[in-house]
Amino acid sequence: MIQIYDTTLRDGTQREGVSLSCEDKLRIAGRLDALGVSFIEGGWPGSNPKDAEFFERARDLPWETARIAAFGSTCRVGAGPEDDANIRALLEARTPVCTVFGKSWVLHVTEVLRASLDDNLGIIEQSLAYLKAQGRRVIYDAEHFFDGYRADPGYALETLRAAARGGADTLVLCDTNGGSLPWQVAEVVRAVKAAIQTPLGIHAHNDGEAAVANSLAAVREGAVHVQGTVNGYGERCGNANLCSVIPALELKMGRSCLPAGRLRLLSEASHYVAEVANLAADEHLPYVGRSAFAHKGGVHVAAMRRSADSYQHIAPELVGNKMRVVVSELSGRGNVIAKAEELGLDITGREDVSGVLHEIKELEARGFSFEAAEASVAMLLKRQEPGYRPPFELVDFLVNVEHRSGRGLFAEAMVKVRVNGEVLHTAAEGDGPVDALDAALRKALLPHHPKVAQLQLTDYKVRILDSSNGTAAITRVLIDTHDGSRTWSTVGASPNIIEASWQALVDSIEYGLTVAAKPR
Repeated sequence: MIQIYDTTLRDGTQREGVSLSCEDKLRIAGRLDALGVSFIEGGWPGSNPKDAEFFERARDLPWETARIAAFGSTCRVGAGPEDDANIRALLEARTPVCTVFGKSWVLHVTEVLRASLDDNLGIIEQSLAYLKAQGRRVIYDAEHFFDGYRADPGYALETLRAAARGGADTLVLCDTNGGSLPWQVAEVVRAVKAAIQTPLGIHAHNDGEAAVANSLAAVREGAVHVQGTVNGYGERCGNANLCSVIPALELKMGRSCLPAGRLRLLSEASHYVAEVANLAADEHLPYVGRSAFAHKGGVHVAAMRRSADSYQHIAPELVGNKMRVVVSELSGRGNVIAKAEELGLDITGREDVSGVLHEIKELEARGFSFEAAEASVAMLLKRQEPGYRPPFELVDFLVNVEHRSGRGLFAEAMVKVRVNGEVLHTAAEGDGPVDALDAALRKALLPHHPKVAQLQLTDYKVRILDSSNGTAAITRVLIDTHDGSRTWSTVGASPNIIEASWQALVDSIEYGLTVAAKPR
């Protein structure tokens, strides 16, 4: 069993742009406990009041699988641990686990700590022995260990022996600068394991884009404890991404690290942490990203329809993810059929989708992009259904944007649509031209289609495709719509931003009244 030690709440918050409230940290900790990690490092209680509050509130919560750890440093040279404010704060956190870091690299001892080599060994041993005497489980983080071992392997090993004499339960070898490579990590872990009997762990940073590989290499050489963060958050380039480490250990290396059945919660946990941290989820993360099992090339999708293993290294459901088919100008017939099935559209008897495929390729050549606008793909397919009658048809529209004295800038739109054979002519004002168009269209449709009231536009994105053409450039518009239970995206493209917006708006409303209105 490999121990997973999560430090998202401490090391992860050192990422630029990340700041978690105490409430945020408690929510994330609860999700990590549900995932089944072994340890959750809550922070450094001696550094700020927020971390102290976290430990106070976490103390009374029922943790199922995780032990809460407080983080701090060894005591200062020249003062015993019993008189050290940092050691006192660790004890006052009243966590079952204390994680203490100390110096492994001669450079840090002499130039940063400004201490003798023997004094450094003394404070490591004394600090850990004092915490052990108070009944704490102690994890020792050997800071900069790989750099220290390369500079002076004998002294680096002596720091580990001092920690072991102090009673450390686990010795964690830290690649703090993040510059080691997997074979270097493997060589050092192998040497340490031959010299030290205490269980070993690994703490890797990602400055060389090798933190996950380094963590796996360490486990392969005998490490039984892996530290990292959800989504790889952390200082500089981040920490080892546990969302990659965990499935690699379980599915590739056959090493258990979560309780049975919990691996399928991984994707949800990844997105949850990103949401609480107020960061956009990285759709291209391995295993848990939305694009991790997305297939775009026509040859790939055709093969996937025959065997799901042909272009997937694992079944996405194992980590709580799902396979997706992307429709674009690179698509083949299989992409369109698979997308129809994915969207719940019945195309039985209409397997010849070459017309829709041709239309997609033509539209993409004109600036449309259907990768992020699956509802527009659905409407292309829906409109090919025999006997399909759209819920409304455009006759014409007019938009005015005016500036009037005493009132300022405002927009007004007139829309003429045909609904059930009746031509309806409505007008509405809005904050801008698209808002006015949306209001006028809804005004016309509402008496005939009450569901329109449930459709809410939640996002509106504009991208200029050929900026060299200046104001005549093609504009792509993406609209996100929500009906209370699901969200969908539609696209439009035109040299005229109003036309592009109208195209996306019509697809959005028509999808909501037809495809989204049916249970799936």
